[in-house]
Amino acid sequence: MKKALIVWGGWEGHEPEPVANILGDALLEEGFEVEISNTLEAFEDEEKLKGLDLIVPEWTMGEITAEQLNPVLAAVESGVGIAGLHGGMGDAFRQSTQWQFMVGGQWVAHPGGAGVTYEVEIVSHHAIVDGIDDFEVTSEQYYMHVDPNNDVLAVTYFQEFGTAPVPVVWKRTWGQGRVFYSSLGHNAEVAAQEEPLEIMTRGMKWAARDL
Repeated sequence: MKKALIVWGGWEGHEPEPVANILGDALLEEGFEVEISNTLEAFEDEEKLKGLDLIVPEWTMGEITAEQLNPVLAAVESGVGIAGLHGGMGDAFRQSTQWQFMVGGQWVAHPGGAGVTYEVEIVSHHAIVDGIDDFEVTSEQYYMHVDPNNDVLAVTYFQEFGTAPVPVVWKRTWGQGRVFYSSLGHNAEVAAQEEPLEIMTRGMKWAARDL
């Protein structure tokens, strides 16, 4: 049985506990053994982390110590998958460039706030997004700084900034580990919607080498 650790906390506006429970339920339905923790101390046991298949951070902003960060980096480098969404992974620990290097991006802004209706365009034939048509979501539209090495699966557009696409969903590697990120999932309502949840579930499975 695949093992996953979900760690939630940080800014309450992103409803980290409800979102963590939604992701945990999705993994349970896929046959994972799931542990959910609300403390970054859960990251301090490197050997335990290396025994997992998947780490799912749900911790917007906040600060992470070296004693908490380094075991995560080492575990992913060794082959453990990591997957997250929205600010819970893409705007966590703003002072940690090593975290951002692993994730492959960092939130910059969400023009218009949480009430923007925008299109998510699927741009890959990978199993994470196969069979999912382009769709609209009303939420925060994340403008992000991203690593050009990311394998981008879905994009959106900000017409006020030109015509270039901005990544919404991507995958990458960090050492031997698989890294998955989706900027969808501002709160529990959005995280539970059909397309965002399906993409996130598949992304978590991919990161855990179960897809």
